[in-house]
Amino acid sequence: MLTQTTTRVLEPSDLEAALTVLDRDPVANAFVTSRVQVAGLDPWRLGGEMWGWYEDGTLASLCYAGANLVPLCATPRAVRGFADRARRAGRRCSSIVGPAETTAELWRLLEPSWGPAREVRPNQPLMVTDRLSDTVTPDPYVRRVRKDELETIMPACVAMFTEEVGVSPLAGDGGLLYQARVAELVGAGRSFARVDRDGKVVFKAEIGAATPRACQIQGVWVAPEYRGQGFAAPGMAAVLRYALADVAPVVSLYVNDYNTAARAAYRRVGFRETGAFMSVLF
Repeated sequence: MLTQTTTRVLEPSDLEAALTVLDRDPVANAFVTSRVQVAGLDPWRLGGEMWGWYEDGTLASLCYAGANLVPLCATPRAVRGFADRARRAGRRCSSIVGPAETTAELWRLLEPSWGPAREVRPNQPLMVTDRLSDTVTPDPYVRRVRKDELETIMPACVAMFTEEVGVSPLAGDGGLLYQARVAELVGAGRSFARVDRDGKVVFKAEIGAATPRACQIQGVWVAPEYRGQGFAAPGMAAVLRYALADVAPVVSLYVNDYNTAARAAYRRVGFRETGAFMSVLF
């Protein structure tokens, strides 16, 4: 048994203890929890390592180290421990993302060796709801994307990602991993869109992370030529209806603070701001 404060890479046998930590904040931790519930703690299946911070032999905090570096329920001492391990390992992730206060401290400690970042987004409001709006009617034309419509939805997904992140998901491996992820969500019935008569996507969004307690909407996008015409709020209301009925009792998302139009649309649908995330993009 570990008897002092320390970090180590968790093993499959640590699964129950890790899930106990993740369950402390089912909404903020939904992204990582959903992966752990499916893949366990084996790094190959999980797509990265799960670091654990122990205090007096008890697992107290976590940090997922994969394509993203994500501190979870991390105390100030745990953040310092995770930063030390991350510095020793060297940067392998494309971003750091997590609760704003914790992520800001982690980045402060890592920036001298990992910086500069391509972009830092220090305040991304976390928005949550557990009910449908009484004032916004769900768009009846927003539906699940069918498995045979991958070629239809893929250009919209690429456009959304490029616009949001600032780089194309097709770079590097030609988009194989990104296409696989899009196909996974379509196959799971968690990709939604409104498609016009010409077969062009007007609105789309996905339910990315999903656990029995909470799920997270991601990839919300309206085609540029349709923006300002009132598609966002009804589209989100439709996706929210699916999410609450079929996936989880609580639905969340996080959004850039400067995206005032999106924040207004989400508030109309019933989302309320309960906290903030922060993203550091490399």
